[in-house]
Amino acid sequence: MPFFDDSLLDDRDALAAADPMLRRLAQAGARIRTEAEQATDALAAVSELSRPRAVIVAGAEARLVRALLEPTCPVPFLAWPRHGLPGWVGALDLVVVLATDGADADLIATAHQARRRGSQLIIACPQPSAIADEVGGRDTIMIPTRTGDVLAAAVVMLAALHRMQLGPQVDPESVAAAFDRVAEDCSPFLDVSENPAKDIALGLAEAQPLVWGGSVLAGRASRRVAEALRAASGRIALAADSSELLAVLGGVAPKDLFDDPFEDPQPEERRPALVILDDGTGDQLTLRAQYALRDVAERADIRVCPVTFGSGGDLDRYAGLLQTGLYAAVYLALGLRRTVWQDDPL
Repeated sequence: MPFFDDSLLDDRDALAAADPMLRRLAQAGARIRTEAEQATDALAAVSELSRPRAVIVAGAEARLVRALLEPTCPVPFLAWPRHGLPGWVGALDLVVVLATDGADADLIATAHQARRRGSQLIIACPQPSAIADEVGGRDTIMIPTRTGDVLAAAVVMLAALHRMQLGPQVDPESVAAAFDRVAEDCSPFLDVSENPAKDIALGLAEAQPLVWGGSVLAGRASRRVAEALRAASGRIALAADSSELLAVLGGVAPKDLFDDPFEDPQPEERRPALVILDDGTGDQLTLRAQYALRDVAERADIRVCPVTFGSGGDLDRYAGLLQTGLYAAVYLALGLRRTVWQDDPL
């Protein structure tokens, strides 16, 4: 069972081994700026499109687009995860395809159906790519992507949908700046007393992570952070609603004061630690749920690791919460002497 070595969080050799992932996280803002610069002409073109009867989004981060648009979108909105399109989609509707790998067979089929039915079609993809070659045309608006970052492409697509008056304002530069702030705050060159991500990693060192986000976007971030923590630690990490987490926390016995703090617990004996993602947008029900979680955790002597990012727009706050959690996952893997995963966490 790996023992968490907190000295590795400031060890130059250990940090050098994790440099590829830390560097990728640090460059998230730059990737958004790159994609936004590539999309200047496409963003101008979407402003000329008429309002559709409905919006259907397919591909990576479709659910993030839904989370941001659903509260304010003036027309029906659907995040579509399957091959093809629903039968009712036609010429009055807008189909949005996020295809940053450019060659997904299901997304190509979805785009083909949209074009056959005469739907408005916007595709974010590399150029050239299989989907651009097969589905591109005069009536298709292409948002060129270059970095392969699915979240960066989604940010630009959300900015395009705002120009069509289908969603809230999204400023790619502001989102990029939010990523940059987290990169500065969570820099590997800052020790644990100044680095919130290293502090979270310490809090999760020997724990079973439970992750909660109160708002719709914080909840979305909680699922992504839980995925990263699972990959980083090899442990179960659960992201869930407050009612489900209260049931888990309520079944934890208070900590035994005579437990040996240096004894490595077995997986079934790991105590949970609660990670709370707070974007500062919660209503009274959300705040009440957070207080309930904190109260149960305190009574059972369960560590609470708060992550707060309350400045900027909704997507800026989502970016701040997500990125802090991803940095924490890297530092957790580092302290456990596990290989830092190389798949794109975004």
